[in-house]
Amino acid sequence: MISVGFVLHPGFAPMGLSVLSAFEVANLQSGEKRYDVTLLSPNGGVVHGSMGLQVDSQTISGRYFDLVIIGGGMDEAGPEVIDFVRQLPGTSRRVAATCVGAFLLAEAGLLDGRRATTHWARARELQQRFPKIRVEEDRIFIRDGPVWTSAGMTAGIDLVLAFIEDDFGIELARAVARKLVVYHRRAGGQSQFSALLELEPTSDRIQKVLTYARRNLANRLSVEELAGVANLSPRQFSRAFQAETGQSPAKAVENMRLEVARGLMEDTHHTIDVVARETGFDDRDRMRRAFVRAFGQPPQTIRRSSTLQSAG
Repeated sequence: MISVGFVLHPGFAPMGLSVLSAFEVANLQSGEKRYDVTLLSPNGGVVHGSMGLQVDSQTISGRYFDLVIIGGGMDEAGPEVIDFVRQLPGTSRRVAATCVGAFLLAEAGLLDGRRATTHWARARELQQRFPKIRVEEDRIFIRDGPVWTSAGMTAGIDLVLAFIEDDFGIELARAVARKLVVYHRRAGGQSQFSALLELEPTSDRIQKVLTYARRNLANRLSVEELAGVANLSPRQFSRAFQAETGQSPAKAVENMRLEVARGLMEDTHHTIDVVARETGFDDRDRMRRAFVRAFGQPPQTIRRSSTLQSAG
């Protein structure tokens, strides 16, 4: 059984506790207690969160935890918490922070010389205040040795799914994701900014088309195919799509393909040909040209860079 200590702060947001649901579901899916989670706080006892939420906690101490997670929103803390965090590499196998909890790890010196991420709105501040850190502001989560950091809000769930996969394998992580009705498990290298989110259609009809396209990237996804999903003529569909999203259907589909393909290149061992086929580029040359246009680098270079960073 793996022991997990989750550090709370006064005023914590209910969303911050949602990451613990993944541990709970892992236990249920396994039919045994794989994770033993303990809520921690500087003084122990009842911790008052936002929205009237209250939870009981134990005091932070020298007790061993396999994994300690600094909860989101905890970007400042008193000296006793800083000392507790500073000692974690000697008392815990892994240390993590969700959202701006990365600031606490940085204050304790745990991120010096490491790659890290945090909520995009605070990433540049993290880099400016702690120049010894290599902040990557456009990542869902990052693992650098025994220290893990994630972006804000729901990215903490992706982080915990990664822990579950690391501990017990990909099948359990997938089962937990399905139980939580998570659309898909996002890889750590995936952008905090979604190609779908940036389009922001105003009608359910165009949103339906985008959802269909995202789930069927291996298809050709011609204007005719997408127009059929929207129940419009190709001409009507192209006009409506451009008016609502500011992009042509072809451009939007290519952006979605690029987003998924880059994630696969950075976080899987699939060959370039397989990635090109699975994301609808059909062949590696077409995907290479799209990567160079969008990222200024071919897929091989992006994979090599990601591999070197992970090894570091």
